[in-house]
Amino acid sequence: MTRTGAALISVVIGLVPIIVQAENSLTTAQAKEHMGQSATVCGDVVSTRYASKSRGNPTFINLDKPYPNQIFTVLIWGSDRPKFGNPEEKYGSKHICVTGRITEYRGVPEVAAYDPSQVRIQ
Repeated sequence: MTRTGAALISVVIGLVPIIVQAENSLTTAQAKEHMGQSATVCGDVVSTRYASKSRGNPTFINLDKPYPNQIFTVLIWGSDRPKFGNPEEKYGSKHICVTGRITEYRGVPEVAAYDPSQVRIQ
């Protein structure tokens, strides 16, 4: 086998866990048990906010419970926002799934979405 062929096999094998993980999604309540892991989290969009005057111009998409009682947030930074169009309209009141690394901000799990391919409307 050539080095290129071996590298390609390594890349393909490396992608398998991501694909399998996307099929086995978590609820927003389960996300807190998976901090630091890459996963797909699904829930209903119940509130959104574009903080255009805040540092980084973030957009917050809260799933299953609205702010300030949110249990999971999708974060879109202002620098990535143009890729999403108007995320408040696009995702508002829809059931979505987001795939990415689960982090925590002030005790609430979140995933930062840098590309629209990370967010799927169901």
